[in-house]
Amino acid sequence: MANLPYGVFSAGGSPRVGVRIGDSVLDLARALDAGVFGEPSLNAFMAQGRARWSEVRARITELLTDERQRSVVEAALRPLSAVRLHLPFAPGDYVDFFGNEYHAANAGRLFRPGGQPLTPNWKYLPIGYHGRSGTIVPSGTPVPRPRGQRPGENGPTFGPSGRLDFEAEVGFVVGVGSAGPVRVSEFAEHVFGVFLLNDWSSRDLQAWESRPLGPFLGKSFATSISPWVVPLDALEHARVSPPPRDPEPLPYLADTEKWGLDLTLEVRLNGQLVSRPPFAATYWTAAQMLAHMTSNGASTRTGDLFASGTVSGPDRDQCGCLLELSWGGAEPIALADGSVRSYLEDGDEVAISATAPAAHGGRIGFGEVAGQILPSPPLD
Repeated sequence: MANLPYGVFSAGGSPRVGVRIGDSVLDLARALDAGVFGEPSLNAFMAQGRARWSEVRARITELLTDERQRSVVEAALRPLSAVRLHLPFAPGDYVDFFGNEYHAANAGRLFRPGGQPLTPNWKYLPIGYHGRSGTIVPSGTPVPRPRGQRPGENGPTFGPSGRLDFEAEVGFVVGVGSAGPVRVSEFAEHVFGVFLLNDWSSRDLQAWESRPLGPFLGKSFATSISPWVVPLDALEHARVSPPPRDPEPLPYLADTEKWGLDLTLEVRLNGQLVSRPPFAATYWTAAQMLAHMTSNGASTRTGDLFASGTVSGPDRDQCGCLLELSWGGAEPIALADGSVRSYLEDGDEVAISATAPAAHGGRIGFGEVAGQILPSPPLD
């Protein structure tokens, strides 16, 4: 009950909102009311705002702890094995950031050998780009290998990506939109919760097209998200100070509260643990990301989401993508079956999970975001 993550499920009928309780889902349309919880996404509930979010969380806790409510709860519980999980919210605009210094520096060393690992602006602002919300898919959705232009010795060629990668990231969804800038101090009034995200990336398409703009087609083919959204209230014991800042951020990005999050991610490739990225190492917080992406007057809407960028740590086994784990393909990683990987092969399955500290020394889980790579579909 320290977690109570929200999702959308169906069990032979229309999708509706539920809360995960262990290996079951509590049907909120049945346990509470059929209004916003009878909707096929969390959007209507998220738009009701923080006071309502807290009220519902308290009511769910009461249902689960009051013995007199047992019959109500039991009638509304569905085993996870008997339901289908859907996208938890209807995505609006999507922004992906580049907020982890270890990842940014490693990428800089690989892409700009001999140059400065970080670009001159990196420690002054959270760098990001706008993605395509229409290609956001729920966990478990297969990902066909993308096609595109790839660099070659005699000019570009067109065909399936040969350097397909995963990116282990943490996502944030806006519950209450804004007509303009959102201050760092207003983060918790606008962001509903946190989830896991895999920003699948084609490194060869990306390298060719990002000269200078991008990313573009190298990332827009698919982004997978986990089915459960952990509310901010469940992460009170996971909040930590972010890494030291040098130089100090400009005033509009100044920290007002501790919005670093002590999440431990785990990445498995074909069932084998290959990385444990620490999210607490991420330089820019989600509160700063939201403040920056609205600082020019941009509005936000319910269902808008933004992602942290690849999460990596100082050690090689804490890197959140194959680009870093294999050092650009120069040092392939070995799998238990005797095979090696520089980048993903057809049939490979990537699963990302995470846990966070909870009260009394416990931990809460984020579920899993998983996807399997399929061959490129034939061209007509």
